[in-house]
Amino acid sequence: MNTYPAIHGGLLALLAATLFGISAPFVQRAGAGLGPFSTAALLYAGAAVMGALLRQPLEREASVRRGDLGRLALMALFGAGIAPVALAWGLQHTSGTSASLMLALEALFTAVLARLLYREVMDRRVWTAMLLLFAGGIALVLDRGLAGRTQGLGLLAVLGATAAWGIDNALSRPLAERDPGQVVLGKSLLGATITATLAFASREPLPGWSAALGLLAIGASGYGLSLRLYLLAQRAFGAARTGSVFAFAPFIGALGAIALGDRSLSTGMAIGGALMLSGVVLHLAESHGHEHDHHELQHEHAHSHDDGHHTHTHDPMPVGPHSHPHRHEPLRHSHPHVPDAHHTHEHP
Repeated sequence: MNTYPAIHGGLLALLAATLFGISAPFVQRAGAGLGPFSTAALLYAGAAVMGALLRQPLEREASVRRGDLGRLALMALFGAGIAPVALAWGLQHTSGTSASLMLALEALFTAVLARLLYREVMDRRVWTAMLLLFAGGIALVLDRGLAGRTQGLGLLAVLGATAAWGIDNALSRPLAERDPGQVVLGKSLLGATITATLAFASREPLPGWSAALGLLAIGASGYGLSLRLYLLAQRAFGAARTGSVFAFAPFIGALGAIALGDRSLSTGMAIGGALMLSGVVLHLAESHGHEHDHHELQHEHAHSHDDGHHTHTHDPMPVGPHSHPHRHEPLRHSHPHVPDAHHTHEHP
């Protein structure tokens, strides 16, 4: 872990990607015949239940604060309102395989916003990876556009969903140090309320019991548990890298769609998928280590005392992760690192 600091965060992001990616073709099936607002409301209602179950005691995780509510509301608007509605509509107008692959562009939007908002390090290798992801997305749009105007519009709706989720991911970065269960619960409750209100206002048909239960279950795992893992990954190695590893989700979703009987795989989709996969692999091959300074810092988050950065004392010393306000003394050292909460230093 000391030599390869991205492994922990990468595995968390990969688990999050697996749960989210495999949910796309199941949403397409369970949400067939339902309105996009109803589908999104049920997905985030399931996620809210999971968030409530995953909340941690105050001594284990830092609690969400009143000042976080505005950010949570924006996350709910983009990530639990706009994005799932656009995805639900797009899945009804294009193939599950192509839509799943298009979701890889979420990594591009997340990485660019992480660079602009948080100055996360992005070298030539990372930008090349992002360009490969973008080229793959263009290949998919062109391929589906040739397959028919409706298919192309459906894929553009999925593209809009990825942009909204990219904004959501960037907004969530400062909340990665809070209890992820509370963040999932707050965002999901707000999102479910927004989309359920819109479903009622637009008089969408009520779902049957089987569809409702299916979407609740998909939301609990593919949205609620996945978001918790995503937040923990952001805590471990930053927004841009989490988004990049999360780009594996579309390939998992595409395989799931094919396993469920989708036979729309084409040469253009294969080219787009190969470009995107190349971008993901290139980004994960990044290595970063140099001498750097840690300025004095006081904050609160879950931590343990075996990472070389938390040297304060307790009496008695707690075992395992715990949370409380703590102070970091100034420090200069050199080791491989990623842009987590303790490595936000500038680079020339």
